[in-house]
Amino acid sequence: MTSHAFETAGQDHCPFIPVFGAPQVMFARGEGTELWDVDGKRYLDFLCGLAVTSLGHCHPAVTAAIAHQSSTLLHVSNLFANDIAPQAAIRINALLAEATGEHGQVFFCNSGAEANEAALKLARKFGGRGRHAVVSAYGSFHGRTLASLAATGQPAKHEPFFPMPDGFRHATFNDIAALEAAIDPSVAAVLLEPVQGEGGVLPADPQYLRDVRALCDERGLLLMMDEVQTGYGRTGKWFGFQHAGIVPDVVTMAKAMGNGFPVGAMWAKRDVASVFQPGDHGSTYSGTALAAAVVNAVIDEMRRIDAPALAAARGAELSAKLAAIPGVAGVRGAGLLLAVELAAGIDAKAVYSRLLANGLVTNAVTATALRLAPPYTVSDEEIDEAVAIMRDTIQEFLS
Repeated sequence: MTSHAFETAGQDHCPFIPVFGAPQVMFARGEGTELWDVDGKRYLDFLCGLAVTSLGHCHPAVTAAIAHQSSTLLHVSNLFANDIAPQAAIRINALLAEATGEHGQVFFCNSGAEANEAALKLARKFGGRGRHAVVSAYGSFHGRTLASLAATGQPAKHEPFFPMPDGFRHATFNDIAALEAAIDPSVAAVLLEPVQGEGGVLPADPQYLRDVRALCDERGLLLMMDEVQTGYGRTGKWFGFQHAGIVPDVVTMAKAMGNGFPVGAMWAKRDVASVFQPGDHGSTYSGTALAAAVVNAVIDEMRRIDAPALAAARGAELSAKLAAIPGVAGVRGAGLLLAVELAAGIDAKAVYSRLLANGLVTNAVTATALRLAPPYTVSDEEIDEAVAIMRDTIQEFLS
């Protein structure tokens, strides 16, 4: 990157608190699978802002929804209602009803972390005093707010913020015995991702999830599924838990549901949702007309194109072509949420940086693996172009 916006604005220092580190590229424009930086260089976006822009950048239906709603009504607070948010909640419940056979209720928020915060509070209210603990998995990622961070199974991320909130414990992912050992009478809920995204794109074993569901039923616990990265078709199903054929009690979501607009939600079965009463939870921006209009447009468009089927088909094609590249040890994941495990001795962070220089956006999700999450609308030609860039770049490291 050769220029920064704050430099041209006459600033002598970066105006941002340095929580993200120095960016390698500054993007100025996007369309579909393509991005252009401030110097006009073109890139293929196979990361989608971390599985967010699943319909591609600046999708016409989403853009039109934002433009129309922004000139109609933005925000009135939850002291009043608007006529858009109920439509979005009905659409979300319809998706979950199709996936689970259960009807529920929706709480809107602004992000995945906030959706998980709502779920964690709901679990405590459901369990009652003395039955407030939540068990999640090592390697998981549930957010950066204090409670969602405590639920995140990555101790290194906890270290700077001790003491962490009480009532959180972790068990080995995909190990039902370890999970059962972590449960005692103080536990109210289990929180899991169907695919651990930030943990390395590690899918849950379907039998493991079925065993967890049975254990939660036996102990009277809530099963809460974090679908923030996996929801809305990303894994080849509307929701990742569907691969195991289970019915969760609570589902959290964000990312793809706004296609780049900041919005999240928690869905809970009616009997579970009913433990929340007025004043128990809230958000100034819960269910704004603007955010809800975007959600409506995204769901309608995803239904129109059959997003899960597209993700499954494109994911199978991409996986097969990636696996054939010399220097690729394996490909894992589901649908269009994939990790490319590199051969021994190849550093994923170095490959990521070189891929970026060569015009392909990915990220190093572990020291040895790259994460790919292109839009569902990615074309065969774009897949072939990305695979060619990947092949040539990895060849540089093999040489």
